[in-house]
Amino acid sequence: MDETPNIVTSNNNQRPTTSASTFVLTTLYTQYMFRPWPLVGHFCSRLARVSRSTLLLQRDTQLRQLYQLAPRQKQTDHRFFSSNPVSCNMSGLSAELTAPNGRKYTQPLGLFINNEFVAAKSGQTIVSVNPTDETEIATVHAAGTEDVDIAVNAARAALKHPSWKDLSGSDRGRMMVKLSELVEQHAETLATIETWDNGKPYLVSLNDDVTEVASVLRYYGGFADKIEGRTISTTANKFAYTLRQPIGVVGQIIPWNFPLAMAAWKLGPALACGNTVILKAAEQTPLSVLYLAGLVKEAGFPPSVVNILNGYGKEAGTAIASHTGIDKVAFTGSTATGRAIMKMAAANLKNITLETGGKSPLIVFDDADIDQAAKWAHTGIMYNMGQVCTATSRLLVHEGIYDQFVTKFKEVIASTSKIGDPFAEDTFQGPQVTKAQYDRVLSYIEAGKSEGATLATGGVPHQKVGNGKGYFIEPTVFTNVTDNMTIYREEVFGPFAVVTSFKTEEEALAKANDTTYGLGAAVFTQNIERGHRVASGIEAGMVWINSSNDSDFRVPFGGVKQSGVGRELGEAGLEAYSQVKAVHLNMGTRL
Repeated sequence: MDETPNIVTSNNNQRPTTSASTFVLTTLYTQYMFRPWPLVGHFCSRLARVSRSTLLLQRDTQLRQLYQLAPRQKQTDHRFFSSNPVSCNMSGLSAELTAPNGRKYTQPLGLFINNEFVAAKSGQTIVSVNPTDETEIATVHAAGTEDVDIAVNAARAALKHPSWKDLSGSDRGRMMVKLSELVEQHAETLATIETWDNGKPYLVSLNDDVTEVASVLRYYGGFADKIEGRTISTTANKFAYTLRQPIGVVGQIIPWNFPLAMAAWKLGPALACGNTVILKAAEQTPLSVLYLAGLVKEAGFPPSVVNILNGYGKEAGTAIASHTGIDKVAFTGSTATGRAIMKMAAANLKNITLETGGKSPLIVFDDADIDQAAKWAHTGIMYNMGQVCTATSRLLVHEGIYDQFVTKFKEVIASTSKIGDPFAEDTFQGPQVTKAQYDRVLSYIEAGKSEGATLATGGVPHQKVGNGKGYFIEPTVFTNVTDNMTIYREEVFGPFAVVTSFKTEEEALAKANDTTYGLGAAVFTQNIERGHRVASGIEAGMVWINSSNDSDFRVPFGGVKQSGVGRELGEAGLEAYSQVKAVHLNMGTRL
């Protein structure tokens, strides 16, 4: 679905300052002196081979070439809570904010390039809106084409710089583990920002999303020194082996439904493999990822290894997808946008990973545990306000238990899907992320009515939270849905399920596969043979048997058909961010 409606762009124009040499010295000191002692030794040994003055001079020249800046004043990096919230003034690069739950913090507003927040050159901005009450939270700088170019040049320089290129896998892993620890230390602030900017319940942000970020970074940090090649037996006169090396500069475009988690999914394997990154936050939800950027610097990553940009899809995203200085593009979002990105990336043969839309089926056979099937079906479509690419939104139920299942499913929704303030502990469902997404879901409700489906529950805005505003929609279920209806075939991306029936296993499989998508699927049966058989026959990248959407970061994630190209997570994620080089050693053949 339209998790990332466009691609990315925009800008603004004031740069912080500090002399490049002072900045480098400060960065090196911070980078090494506040990290595990083995890295301090690494820093000292490097200075034994390269004099400090030479290193600083090289870096000073490099920075001036990349940024074309006059000498600058030092910029203070605020990260701790402030007692005086102020409005977001775009003449600055941060704002002191107080969230609805009372938490005070410093919100970065700039583009994160070269381990500092800078103003965008385009002068464009993005206003972040609280979907709960429709008030403005902050205004951030938005990257344009020139800003993307600056970030790419910086990332290419960082890729070759000894501070990253010569770093061992063990040391990269330590940085990643340090970042995971910082995420845990800042968990409540990160969760607060995520909920405020996105609308998902705070306890979901804290216990699911932020926990996932820390876990993914730690998981891939453990892999950083275990990326191995192979020796290959050929002939007596040849020794052959392979190396697995970084792809290079990676452009990553993440969606708005899981900003922090998707950033970790992409940053983790890319950094473990030794790549440098330009990550574009979704224009709808930039705030939490900007806060994460400050933690990247604190974890000790060298300048420009990780660059994080805000920006509009049509401009900044397009610039990332088409830039000749970017070696790989990884995108999560709508199928339409993924298709456009693939075309742009193909122009210069970029490596690509796409995770796009879905209209996943959930099949309930007549021998299933109906209570469990109904509960998992609820989780599979109503979690995160239905804004999940793998959401099992098509419920295919055996005709013999159809009415019983629908009754139970409605009961679970009524007892579980409490709509309310996302910061309230008992809230299950918050608002849709934006007015555009809210309107989209409502338009599909009208389409379902006009096409003759039966509205079994929900289908109306919910205006009983706070000031009566916000993008809340009652969880919606349509029954008596036929295969040719729009609501059956198109991804809605909201708390919106359709229920239809089948007679035989063959019909269930045919209905499940009758879609252009192929991301996920769920099967409910107590016959384990049938469970495996149907899982094998479903055209999807992932299948859950007797559950729905309980993915795990250690297991590959991705789809087939129009749902994407490639895999993320697990060891497959490492393969997506590395490339194999074959080396042939002649051991005696003479010409």
